[in-house]
Amino acid sequence: MSVLIVIPARYASTRYPGKPLVSLTGSTGKSQTLIERSWLAASQVVGVNRVVVATDDERIQAAAEGFGAEVVMTSSDCENGTERCAEAHENLGGGFDIVVNLQGDAPLTPAWFIEDLVEGLKNDPSADVATPVLRCDGRALNGFKEDRSKGQVGGTTAVFARDKTAMYFSKEVIPYTDKPYLDHDETPVFHHVGAYAYRPKALSEYSKWTTGPLETLEGLEQLRFMENNRRVLCVEVAARGRQFWELNNPDDVPRLEMMMAEMGMP
Repeated sequence: MSVLIVIPARYASTRYPGKPLVSLTGSTGKSQTLIERSWLAASQVVGVNRVVVATDDERIQAAAEGFGAEVVMTSSDCENGTERCAEAHENLGGGFDIVVNLQGDAPLTPAWFIEDLVEGLKNDPSADVATPVLRCDGRALNGFKEDRSKGQVGGTTAVFARDKTAMYFSKEVIPYTDKPYLDHDETPVFHHVGAYAYRPKALSEYSKWTTGPLETLEGLEQLRFMENNRRVLCVEVAARGRQFWELNNPDDVPRLEMMMAEMGMP
């Protein structure tokens, strides 16, 4: 099956304008933009036929082409990354069996997260969309709770059924737990990783649906599939000793750089 990875990137952002061009310094002191690190992460995934950056901004286009990425220009009317992926796939002429959305704010995403994600969708014909979930250790969960106490969103959490069908995603920490956890403790909370694998039919339908109340309240694009009775599969991925965090707020930059230093990421 042919696989396309699209990295949607926009300059305008309510919480963090210009986020794709923010620089992150790795363990060797090398500084690279968020969009370049996301592209490098996508380029390491095995079994992918094509990787593109999809944007509506010439500054991001120039930066991406400068480090060798293929860029697909899309409309500024795209409401979210899923709509941008749908337009990019259409602009490329379609024809891919699976389209992966690797959001440009998750440069720590290991290749096996995406490889397992694609494999999960391939092996479950009843699923329209698949997305990775990672069980939080105490350090991650405590970080989420700390961010929420500041009125910020550290990450999205997910709950799912026994067959891994998504039940809900939220920027609040779900399910509720008041138990204290040490950094390396296993917790019942799953972090939703910012990536999706779509079947082209479901992806092409997405932009035709109106935004529902849950998507509006949470600001989470995947809820539109669920509000239109499409099955979203949660694929549990393993950290294998890697730390994972997304860049959602300016405060996340030093946190990401600290993680990169601890993991020896250049």
